Amino acid sequence: MAKIKGAITVDIERCKGCSVCVVSCPTDVIALAREVNGKGYNYAYMKQPEKCIGCASCAMVCPDSVIEVYKVKVDA
Repeated sequence: MAKIKGAITVDIERCKGCSVCVVSCPTDVIALAREVNGKGYNYAYMKQPEKCIGCASCAMVCPDSVIEVYKVKVDA
């Protein structure tokens, strides 16, 4: 049976680092970067990409819609 692996992309320049996505992630995948974007905000990124299940909780709660979620079937 195929497993589902998730991944996200974040529009770094539009992310304002509110961290709503960080607390909404059930698998602790997302964190805020130490670096800042062009507006001076610490942006969200995947700190543990191997744990992403593609649930899309982060994208649903993002107030600026800067997160896109992808799901890929992986043969196990």
